[in-house]
Amino acid sequence: DVFEQPQHIGLKKIEFHISTEIPAVLQINSEKEEKNGKSLYFKYLYATTEEINNTGFGRIFPAPSSNDKMETEEEDDEIPSEFISRKDLEKNRLSREEMEKYSVFKNYEPGDPNCRIYVKNLAKQVQEKDLKFIFGRYVDFQSEVERNMFDIRLMKEGRMKGQAFIGLPNEKAAAKALKEANGYVLFEKPMVVQFARSARPKQDANEGKRKK
Repeated sequence: DVFEQPQHIGLKKIEFHISTEIPAVLQINSEKEEKNGKSLYFKYLYATTEEINNTGFGRIFPAPSSNDKMETEEEDDEIPSEFISRKDLEKNRLSREEMEKYSVFKNYEPGDPNCRIYVKNLAKQVQEKDLKFIFGRYVDFQSEVERNMFDIRLMKEGRMKGQAFIGLPNEKAAAKALKEANGYVLFEKPMVVQFARSARPKQDANEGKRKK
């Protein structure tokens, strides 16, 4: 009885009243951060994708580079599709080593440069359109002068059978045609391309014997 007995007062309930509504300022800031986050994420994703597309990984993206290369070659060539391409010329042309195996290239001499070329060893199936398909690539058909200077004389009978004379706009075009078309296999026969004979009598006689 000396000490006071504790009185039982029961359990007290503590309550916290927290509002579930977010203040407008905080809500706006939160939305801005969320939008900025998404924007940064998509920017990063787009940049990464663009980098991958530009560089590629190993052999995953080989096509673009090869296509770009082919397009560049065609642009450099600038030859209408109705004529043979430089790629096809090179593909079906004999190498120097291969030419040595053919008797028609024995003692081959290109001749004196001029605007006309002489072609021999032509297959019997060859027609003027075939020669135009090959040598037309050295003519600018948009130019009336060059178009009129381009001339094909294909011999189909007699001793000159299987031979042709082709007139080109200038000596430069003829030289390029000789370089690129000599040894081209047309109907399974390699063409022999030379500069046409000059008007000098002595050289005509010598070259005539050599061509026979």
